[in-house]
Amino acid sequence: MADRAVGPDLTPDVTPDPLEPLPLLRRELHTGPLGLSSREAERRLAVYGPNEVRRTTRPSILRELLRQLVHPLALLLWAAAALAFIAAIEVLGWAIVAIILVNAGFALVQERQAERAVETLAHYLPAQAQVIRDGRPQHVPARDLVPGDLVVLEEGDRIPADARLTEGGIEADLSMLTGESTPVERLAGPGLQAVPVLQEPNLVFSGTSATEGQAQAIVFATGDHTELGRIAALSQRTRREPSPLEKQVKKVAWLIAAVAVAMGAVFLVAGVAVGLPVTDSLMFAIGLLVANVPEGLLPTITLALAVGVRVLARQGAVIKRLSAVETLGSTNVICTDKTGTLTRNEMRLHGFWTPENLMEAGPRSAELIRAAAECTTVIRETDGRLHGDPTEIALAEAAAEPAVPFDPADRDAHRRACFRFDPRLRLMSVVQATGHGRLRVVVKGAPEAVLSLLTGGEPVREARDAAEALASAGMRVLAVAVHELPTGAEPPARRQQAERELHLLGLVGLYDPPRPEVAAAVRRCHEAGLTVHIVTGDSGATAASIARAVGIGVPKLRVIAQSEAVDDHHLDHLLRQADTEIVFARSSPETKLKVADALRSHGQIVAMTGDGVNDAPALHRAHIGVAMGRSGTDVAREASTMVLTDDNFATIVTAIESGRRVYDNVRKFIVYIFAHLTPEVVPFLVFALSGGAVPLPLTVLQILAIDLGTETLPALALGRERAEPGLMNRPPRPRSQGVISKDMLVRSWGWLGTVSAALVMAAFLYVLWRAGWQPGDPTGPGTPLHDAYLTATTATFAGIVACQVGTAIAARTDHAALRDIGFFTNSLLLAGIAFELAFTAALVYAPPLQHLFGTAALPLDVVLLIAAFPPLVWGTDEIRRWSRRRLRDAAAS
Repeated sequence: MADRAVGPDLTPDVTPDPLEPLPLLRRELHTGPLGLSSREAERRLAVYGPNEVRRTTRPSILRELLRQLVHPLALLLWAAAALAFIAAIEVLGWAIVAIILVNAGFALVQERQAERAVETLAHYLPAQAQVIRDGRPQHVPARDLVPGDLVVLEEGDRIPADARLTEGGIEADLSMLTGESTPVERLAGPGLQAVPVLQEPNLVFSGTSATEGQAQAIVFATGDHTELGRIAALSQRTRREPSPLEKQVKKVAWLIAAVAVAMGAVFLVAGVAVGLPVTDSLMFAIGLLVANVPEGLLPTITLALAVGVRVLARQGAVIKRLSAVETLGSTNVICTDKTGTLTRNEMRLHGFWTPENLMEAGPRSAELIRAAAECTTVIRETDGRLHGDPTEIALAEAAAEPAVPFDPADRDAHRRACFRFDPRLRLMSVVQATGHGRLRVVVKGAPEAVLSLLTGGEPVREARDAAEALASAGMRVLAVAVHELPTGAEPPARRQQAERELHLLGLVGLYDPPRPEVAAAVRRCHEAGLTVHIVTGDSGATAASIARAVGIGVPKLRVIAQSEAVDDHHLDHLLRQADTEIVFARSSPETKLKVADALRSHGQIVAMTGDGVNDAPALHRAHIGVAMGRSGTDVAREASTMVLTDDNFATIVTAIESGRRVYDNVRKFIVYIFAHLTPEVVPFLVFALSGGAVPLPLTVLQILAIDLGTETLPALALGRERAEPGLMNRPPRPRSQGVISKDMLVRSWGWLGTVSAALVMAAFLYVLWRAGWQPGDPTGPGTPLHDAYLTATTATFAGIVACQVGTAIAARTDHAALRDIGFFTNSLLLAGIAFELAFTAALVYAPPLQHLFGTAALPLDVVLLIAAFPPLVWGTDEIRRWSRRRLRDAAAS
């Protein structure tokens, strides 16, 4: 233990209290004003490990792949594949296996998104850090920093570790941790009592930036023990839960499997009991199972969601998980960040005040704005854009307007001295030449700091009242004052000589304006029944002013100024209030997680927007995490479910509308797919209940040809169906509403399926009776009726396909009439119908396929009979929907 010069109080798992008195902190960290020795730093590096964010052990890829391969629908597909191999149709069997593997591989890729979010956190640490070791400044790799190191921080530096300032002061940009766009002051000195750690005035944090000033700081936490590391841990601990669609499809899959197996077993026993041969009974049971399994459901859902993803990508929203498209449609709460999401993340001059109470543009306001712009250090890049502190850029841009010409080069040419911003004084001042040998000192800074330096007779009280009014409107307020030096005077050598006997020019209010399209987007949210909350690290007054500007808080807005202090009981009470939208101000990563968890526990489907590192855990936890593609951090983009390529809040509403449409379309093609189960099952029931007197009207291979061949393209085309009228004027669907409802089953199995089953059985029996068949007559190979039997089973197969056409047309709408959306508006569906008819014709008339699928050419009268099936199926459903609309309208009146 003697070789471990780390000290008895230092262990890798214990972080010293950074707020204890500085001498005690130095003693606990065994360091001093000269920093650590190089040998001591090496020993501590061996104990604490490198200063980098590490991720937990990655789960076994084989285990994750296995979990995808035993999804209930995947198990049903495995069963279908096995039956295909049993039927000696290896091509279809391998095709089903390929579908299973593609779906499993895609899901596996999506599961790994959160891990990359943690890995990208490392990009926020600088490569090098300036540190005092062995009593002298030197540059070392940032990953080699250890607790106790004394680091030097200067303007423009990225802070390499969590540290406490020991001398000097800086302005720090903490937006990536707090979400607040305005830089904050960090000064050497005592801490504050009972404030969140991110608001402590003497602490700086890994990954943030110093925008002004110079300071020294003692490192108290590195690597996983920093705030950045804590956020990484939160991201890794918050596991993604299955989407509502995933849960419902899994539930339905188990239900279908149970029904299929139970029916197969019951009718197997029943077949043997009525005297059927065991081989026939077994074939019947296998056929019943295949008929009940919707083999095309999982790939069709996947393809439909993928189409939705491509459509949304063209609209500015990149979806990273297919099921999220459906989840968007059920979203009923949006928790949005403020900075960069609702606002432009660009400071603008929004208001001003002069001692004459002038609030409109004029000579005094022009003088005020020009003086404020002179007291800046922004520069103009070669591309013409201004570079520097966002606040100063806003002042320079305001002064660059035609009424107040301004050029940074001209400003610098007339500058004689510059005293940079001092966070302790909260002031900056410059000495500018005004012509005729005269100099003028221009001072800008916090109103309370500038007002304390004014000469007697200045309107201090009025200025304070004006500053409070501007601040209450959500603006950052700066005071600007001047001191005219006598003719021929030399520039002051010290700032104390310059910043005195000031004359107040006025106040400027800077504002990060809302995006112009946000108000309309919020209005659409309210029309669609969505609630919008703001969860931000910014101040309550600023966030509330933005909320009111964009229409959030209609009819009631509630502002929680210190959301970190809200406990779970109070949070539940707040979120249960009807017609109330809330601003959660001064939030931390844990706060965002608490809000997301509380909303989830109340049964809400939550979309959480954000762009900073601090948003990553909540983005990962929410049902829909929405990150900004332009201004957002890599961490937020990796942790999110959806990335807005245009950073446009309005795109979220467009995505929700698209999600609702996709959900409706999923239900439409489920109706389409399920409607064919009845005409596939009924022939086997007729066979069983007749004791074999009626031969099997359909073969197992023909069922597979329907479920995996003719069915897929029209089902996929229904996924591209346009929205029915009034889609965004109805409230979000209840979370308890399943993707498959009782009405859907009644419509598909009970109405469309029954009509289709009656038609195809009529076609089957018509062909047999035309050939002279009587119940019980043999139809096997070598019998006189065998050719008629092949033609009859082909008529059943072709009849089901014809009924599919009618069902596809009927399924395009749930309530509205077909004329409301137009018969020819879905060109992909028309192409899909053309394909399935061509595919069916090939199976019926091509000799090689006839032998493979057991089909025979259909005579003209049978073709004409089957051609009547589509309008009959669609027409009966159109009458049903018309009757339901009449009843609904009558009840409403």
